[in-house]
Amino acid sequence: MSLANKLAEERRARLAAERLLELKQAELSAANRKLGRHALALTRQIGETQAEVATVRDENARVKSDLTVAQEKIQIAERRLWHSIQTIEDGFAFFDADGLMIGANTAWVGAFDGLEEVVPGVSYARLLQLLTDEGLVDTEDLTPTEWRAMMTERWMSPAPDPIVARWWNDEYIKLIDQRGQDGDVVSLALNITAAVHYETNLKTARARAEAANRAKSAFLANMSHEIRTPMNGVVGMAELLLDTPLDEEQRLYASTIRSSGEALLVIINDVLDYSKIEADKLVLHPTDFDLERCVHEVVLLLQASARDKGLAILVDYDLFLPTRFRGDPGRIRQVLTNLAGNAVKFTRAGQVLIRVTGVPDQATGLCEIHVTVEDTGIGIAADKIEHIFGEFNQADDEQSREFEGTGLGLAITQRLIALMGGRVWVDSTEGKGSCFGFQVQLPALDMAEGPPLRLPTHMRKAMVVAEQLATRRIIAGQLTQLGLEVIAASGSAEALDRIDSSVDLIVAKHAMSGMDGLELAEALRAAGWDSLPFLLISANPVSAQNDPAFPLVQGMLQYPYSRAGLFSSLSALAGEPAVTAEQTNEPPRAMPAPDPELRLMRVLAAEDNRTNQLVLAKMLKHCRIDLHFAANGQEAVQAFREIAPDLVLMDISMPRMDGRAATREIRDIEAESGGHVPIVALTAHAMEGDDETILEAGLDHVLTKPLRKAPLLERIAAAAPPDAAPPFDQLE
Repeated sequence: MSLANKLAEERRARLAAERLLELKQAELSAANRKLGRHALALTRQIGETQAEVATVRDENARVKSDLTVAQEKIQIAERRLWHSIQTIEDGFAFFDADGLMIGANTAWVGAFDGLEEVVPGVSYARLLQLLTDEGLVDTEDLTPTEWRAMMTERWMSPAPDPIVARWWNDEYIKLIDQRGQDGDVVSLALNITAAVHYETNLKTARARAEAANRAKSAFLANMSHEIRTPMNGVVGMAELLLDTPLDEEQRLYASTIRSSGEALLVIINDVLDYSKIEADKLVLHPTDFDLERCVHEVVLLLQASARDKGLAILVDYDLFLPTRFRGDPGRIRQVLTNLAGNAVKFTRAGQVLIRVTGVPDQATGLCEIHVTVEDTGIGIAADKIEHIFGEFNQADDEQSREFEGTGLGLAITQRLIALMGGRVWVDSTEGKGSCFGFQVQLPALDMAEGPPLRLPTHMRKAMVVAEQLATRRIIAGQLTQLGLEVIAASGSAEALDRIDSSVDLIVAKHAMSGMDGLELAEALRAAGWDSLPFLLISANPVSAQNDPAFPLVQGMLQYPYSRAGLFSSLSALAGEPAVTAEQTNEPPRAMPAPDPELRLMRVLAAEDNRTNQLVLAKMLKHCRIDLHFAANGQEAVQAFREIAPDLVLMDISMPRMDGRAATREIRDIEAESGGHVPIVALTAHAMEGDDETILEAGLDHVLTKPLRKAPLLERIAAAAPPDAAPPFDQLE
């Protein structure tokens, strides 16, 4: 090949190489540009990544800081909680679901007396074992094994009941365990030693108080018995005296003795009632009674003290209100005595008015009764009204020194009326007087208005003569209810001035200043009023009957008078015979001679008190009986064997052998020989529940002293055997 060709080929090759190089350079430049772009994008990504890493690093640092703070707070809270648990005086412990102790405060661990095993991780079963093995707990009636089994069974229950364990040092620990949802248990150990000792002391104090109350009740019962025994002689003899022929003055004295004795019994009952109020054992004993008679008995009881102070006691009993009711007459009389007695005690001058009104309900047979006691006494300050119903309280200390009294009356009255379903109230103005009242609802035994009163047709107008305005209003109101026209005069002089032919009846009080009622009768007769009916009302009938002018009056009514007494007196003035209350107290009728073929009823009376023997003998002196006395229970049992009585009257409190023991021996004798003799208790025991304990000893009936003749005769009549002569006339 020629050189030129070679040069040409070399040139072509060089040109091709240059073009290839340019091409590769262009590709390299493109690649470099692309690589630059990628590098730039990567640089941006790296920058962004670095920024994100920095952000994450910062966030991690912040989170780590927050976690550190939170952990510190948790640690502080845990320390505070544990410190609080440690400061709790009672034990506090945690257990997991497997019964392993997680932790416990010092008080809980301290109950184990420093045992080294009582640390977190110990099991509940091991703790029970330690308690019994070390003698830390008193298992009482259970053996250690039985006690651990009981405690384990309790622990495994879903809701363990609290239990009290007695520790070795006489401390009492109350265990309260609460199981959570995951089985963990929170255990509390409460030291209740102080509460247990307090309860023990409280029981001891209560036992002592009950013993003191029993001693007080025994003292009151003994006091009641000791006073009632001699009062049986006083009241019994007075009642026997009233059964003998007496003139009016003697009868008045005997009635006063009996009423005063009964008043003393009321005082005894007040003391007993206060004891019953404290024990909440005050009860009522309903029976049929006459309310009007109760009011009059209270007035008669208080008349002497009222007369000494120059006071008038007036009674205004609604003329058409029923008098017979069913209730507790003793309690009603007690309330009336308390209210009226206070009125007399706290009144220096003027009067005391007892007013009784009521509204009968024919449909139900009940009657709402309102009783007020009005006085013109010292009154009560407004701020003392409620105070006076408290126990041992009076309106004022200064008055308490002037007017003696225990202050029990109104407290007992309020409780009694509340027990009857009623209420008590008081209205008073200091320095002017007071009005005490009570309202009760009682069944009326007779809704009728009483016996019809037939007055002569010419008797249409009456003159009432009395000094007290209240007295005039009361008498005038009663006569007006009977259909009479009434004019009133404040004294004898005014009556003489106003008398005229239209007046058909004079009703005058005996005691009046200037010219009394009998002197008025003399003046009227001297003035020519000879045929004018004259009814004298006198609180002292003996004095009136001894007055020479007494024959000038046609009738006399003793004050306080009852509705029956007023009817009787007006009927007598109208020319109709009437029986007065005084005429019913006739001497005992003479009895026919007993049949000689019949034996006498044998009565054995066991009574250690000679006075009571005398009272009993006198009460039964008109009876056809063969009466034997025994001075104690032993003599009574011996006499029972010897005379075979038909009836035994048994005193309860006697020496050597009391009535209960004697009755039990008599019943043992009857169990061997057969038969049953009635045994009636004659007892001065009047506390609530005494009757039940007496009857439990085998007696058949109970009569409480002071004895009353009527119920005694009823017992004798009920026990009279058919083969014996009747013990007394059935009409007696």
